[in-house]
Amino acid sequence: MNTEQAKRVLEAALLTSHDPLPIASLSRLFEEEIDEETLRLLLDDLRRDWSARSLELVPLASGWRFQTRPEMTVYFDRLRNEKPPKYSRAALETLAIIAYRQPVTRSDIEDIRGVVVASTAMKSLEDRGWVEVIGQRDAPGRPSLYGTTRQFLDDLGLRSLEELPALEEGWSEAASQMLLQASQEPS
Repeated sequence: MNTEQAKRVLEAALLTSHDPLPIASLSRLFEEEIDEETLRLLLDDLRRDWSARSLELVPLASGWRFQTRPEMTVYFDRLRNEKPPKYSRAALETLAIIAYRQPVTRSDIEDIRGVVVASTAMKSLEDRGWVEVIGQRDAPGRPSLYGTTRQFLDDLGLRSLEELPALEEGWSEAASQMLLQASQEPS
């Protein structure tokens, strides 16, 4: 199979997949073995091919996917009958603390925020698939430790937590604004 055919196969698989596709899944598309480096070169070439279009090919935490470019949001918002979910300031601050300080307990979050964490805030983040229990702290009562998920990274268009923007002194407010904006963008 030549390079153009391989790119067409990758393009078709990525355009028709609802979820991001990891390299391991993409390599199974081909009968002959294609090494990971070659596959990444093909994906980078495909990304360049789509650079001037309304969709872009992006690498995420759980794989590669096509998504609409951010500048298309204003147009897609006109088609939506439903509004994107709104998150309370408490939920967004809680998410920001978990994202930047994980793993954390509810008590850690409460100490940072200075107020009790509402169960509804945690539930909305867990229901969205952005936060999960990742263990227990070795302390009296064995409190749950919370962390973000791959879904969180995928929804924000990130490959890893290291891609979160660096924050200054008012980190909670800045993080909340970044997360709020990202949660409203179409994928």
